[in-house]
Amino acid sequence: MQEDHTVPEPTVVVTRGAEAETFDLPGVRFRSLAAPRLGSGQVCFWRLTVDVGVESPEAHTLDRDEVFAVLEGRVRVVPGGAELEAGDVAVVPAGSPIRLRNTGDQQAALHVAIQAGFSATMDGSTAAATPPWAA
Repeated sequence: MQEDHTVPEPTVVVTRGAEAETFDLPGVRFRSLAAPRLGSGQVCFWRLTVDVGVESPEAHTLDRDEVFAVLEGRVRVVPGGAELEAGDVAVVPAGSPIRLRNTGDQQAALHVAIQAGFSATMDGSTAAATPPWAA
C-alpha cells in the first residue's frame, strides 16, 4: 500500500463585512474581520469607527507593533502625535502609548492590524485581557 504524501489545500476563510461581529464602546465600534477565532492564526484585523470628538479614556501600550490605516476622517493615535487623515498609515511601535482621538468634524473610519496573541497594559502597569474583537 502506497502512502499518500499530498499536502492538503489551505482553506481560505472569508469574513463578510456586512456579517462581521461588532463590539461597541461609547462612541467607538469595532468590526472584527480577522482573528484567531475567525481562522487567522497570526494576524488580527478590524475596522474601527470613531464618533466626532471621541477620545480613548486612557492610554494603553501593546507588546507588538500596531498599524492604523485611516479610511475616512481625521484622528490622532498617540498622545501629542501627528494628526492622520484618509490615506495615512501609522505604525505604532510596541511599548508606545496609544490614545485614539477623532480630531475631525466627521466620523472617522480606520483599519487596524496587529499580530495575534498580543498583550495590552493599561495605565503603565495593569494587564488587560485580549479584547473580544481580537480573540
